[in-house]
Amino acid sequence: MRVAVVTESFLPQVNGVTNSVLRVCEQFARRGIDAMVIAPGPGPTEWCGFPVVRTPSVPLPGYRDFRLARPYAGMRTLLREFDPDLVHLASPAVLGAQAAVAARKLDIPVVAVYQTDLAGFARRYHLGMTEDAIWRWLRSIHGSAARTLAPSSAAMQQLQSVGVERVRRWRRGVDLDKFNPRHRDAIWRHRHAREGELVVGYVGRLAHEKQVSLLGSLHDVPGVKVVVAGDGPARRQLERQLPNVHFLGFQNGPELARTFASLDLFVHTGPHETFCQAAQEALASGVPVIAPSAGGLLDLVEPGRTGYFFAPGSALELADCVRELTSDSALRCAMSGNARRSVEGRSWNVVGGQLVRHYKEVLADDAHRASSQLRDTHIRGLAHHVAAPWCGICRRGARRHTDPSRRPRSRRT
Repeated sequence: MRVAVVTESFLPQVNGVTNSVLRVCEQFARRGIDAMVIAPGPGPTEWCGFPVVRTPSVPLPGYRDFRLARPYAGMRTLLREFDPDLVHLASPAVLGAQAAVAARKLDIPVVAVYQTDLAGFARRYHLGMTEDAIWRWLRSIHGSAARTLAPSSAAMQQLQSVGVERVRRWRRGVDLDKFNPRHRDAIWRHRHAREGELVVGYVGRLAHEKQVSLLGSLHDVPGVKVVVAGDGPARRQLERQLPNVHFLGFQNGPELARTFASLDLFVHTGPHETFCQAAQEALASGVPVIAPSAGGLLDLVEPGRTGYFFAPGSALELADCVRELTSDSALRCAMSGNARRSVEGRSWNVVGGQLVRHYKEVLADDAHRASSQLRDTHIRGLAHHVAAPWCGICRRGARRHTDPSRRPRSRRT
């Protein structure tokens, strides 16, 4: 099997989309699947032995570490030369829309993976597009796919409510060896809680929509130290707002695994998650999760068994949840064991096998080609319409930014 993966995000950007694509490629390599990755912006041109073709991009204003794809004229030629059995769209947007058009012209089936709340993203970063326009665009992209894979029940319902059909749930995997209670570190804990306090932590991107400032409500909870691992555009502001919180910066690899396992409680504050991989990694590390009752977190946390929910945006309820668990060591210990057991069947090997089964079902069923109501001109027009704000961003950014990815790069074979 040959699969072309078209993603809106890849290394050196580190986020949920990138991490999922990396793990999927690792599964391809393990299973003997040939692959090519097409991704925006400068960065590595190889991963797991597969070529990574870099396409034009522009930094997001106000968040220059995040790259937005620009239209790529070589998409159709690239796919024709690689000749994949299937195209995998990872959180499709501008690059994904182009790949959907090209795949249809080349009669290649498409599996689209929904992962990012683009409508909310555009609203929060003022990209000049209405939520209705973005949902019309996403409905067209996903409507051209033989199958859309959503990470949670909430994401499935969201897609179906705007008219996306052929939606199936495909959860994200978790590395059960890396994220494991055995990595709990007494030295780490003493460094961050010298008086033996319980350690409550947040791990993730530091951006306004994550509502990390809610952690300020924990200042008055006795016997608690709060740590934050991650980086992002809101870090400096959060450091001023939360002077009693220890900011650890960006972490990865064994350092991140040690941090997760050394926590007593994990708190996720943002309500806009289609899944929330950080919460799943905390559960795998044997750490109870306190999170807003919204989005993908509804599938991950079992209230009273692996953690608690609080009303989205409620600092008071968040503090009450933390206070209850810090005062009940027996409940906290029981939740820790339940947390680990709740994700033991979700290794990337298991989830990778599920993805391949989705591929095989799509390849065995050509009915989508006859039933698709999307026309090439329609999706091309939508791709151009939605790319227009990106082009405006490009023009503004070009005054001070030279993007080396605008020069075509040859594909490694």
